[in-house]
Amino acid sequence: WPRSSLALALLCAALGRVAPYTPWDFPWSQAAGHRWRGDPGTWSRSDEPAVSGRHPVAVQCQEAQMVVTVHRDLFGTGRLINAADLTLGPAACKHSSLNAALNTVTFAAGLHECGSIVQVTPDSLIYRTLINYDPSPASNPVIIRTNPAVIPIECVYPRRENVSSNAIKPTWAPFSSTLAAEERLVFSLRLMNEDWSAERPFTGFQLGDILNIQAEVSTENHVPLRLFVDSCVAALSPDSDSSPHYSIIDFNGCLVDGRSDDTSSAFITPRPREDMIRFRIDVFRFAGDTRNLIYITCHLKVTPADQAPDPLNKACSFNKARNIWVPLEGSGDICGCCESGSCEPAALSRRLGRLDRWPSRRFRRDA
Repeated sequence: WPRSSLALALLCAALGRVAPYTPWDFPWSQAAGHRWRGDPGTWSRSDEPAVSGRHPVAVQCQEAQMVVTVHRDLFGTGRLINAADLTLGPAACKHSSLNAALNTVTFAAGLHECGSIVQVTPDSLIYRTLINYDPSPASNPVIIRTNPAVIPIECVYPRRENVSSNAIKPTWAPFSSTLAAEERLVFSLRLMNEDWSAERPFTGFQLGDILNIQAEVSTENHVPLRLFVDSCVAALSPDSDSSPHYSIIDFNGCLVDGRSDDTSSAFITPRPREDMIRFRIDVFRFAGDTRNLIYITCHLKVTPADQAPDPLNKACSFNKARNIWVPLEGSGDICGCCESGSCEPAALSRRLGRLDRWPSRRFRRDA
């Protein structure tokens, strides 16, 4: 069934630290193969790229990039640093722009650029990088007037919620459930005992026995789903297209085996749950073949639980007493195509005619 698209806007908190003088170790950067020097200063937060003498570094965390603005009076001494001595991240990216009037240097880089590191926590995505100040050598190499400095930068994004800067009421499934459920649908098909209370411990049968088959899907945190058996084919090998083969369920959920005169095959009503479906079929073997192993291959599919069943998503059994097809749920007309043998849209239908597809006319059941 089709996936919904969504738009996501993220807000962030930005952190910065100025390191003007004494050398120190910055632990997380060692993972990238670097050791940085500086002196812990005051953490500052900013949502706008504005700087002041007290907080000479400002960070703006945007949806896909961070914008870092540094005042050239980095140490608050009135002495302006050289813009070329500033770089961003372990990759030493150069600045994006200069503002001569404000004496600021601006860096704009993608969240994964310039050697930034991402940390994933249960609640957040944290992108970390650095502003590096590496002063050019003084004209007199005997003396040093400025130490190198490092300013750690963080952008923190919430991980599990839908957030937006506008007052929007979402009309889609929550992002957290969509993300958690993607590619986590686990389907199962099991032979059950007579009262459906447990899986059947052995798979040997005699002609005249009943096969109780239970299909199930594990949805984890997915939105509620309804399970259907689109088709089931019996064959003498795992290849369901091998010859001979016998259609048990066909035409998008029609239990055609129940149409034969000598069977009681049907879907079990009601369902135990929307994500589970049960059906029974009479045991058979292929005429003229002495092998005692049969493979049954079923195609399972799901739809949203609040979607009404239709001719392409249904579970229909044949009621011999009333001589009609009856749906497990939904209106009776969705089973009309089970009799005609064509439930697909006309442009897509490549089915054979009804007289060629009825199981009782293709293969004879052994008594």
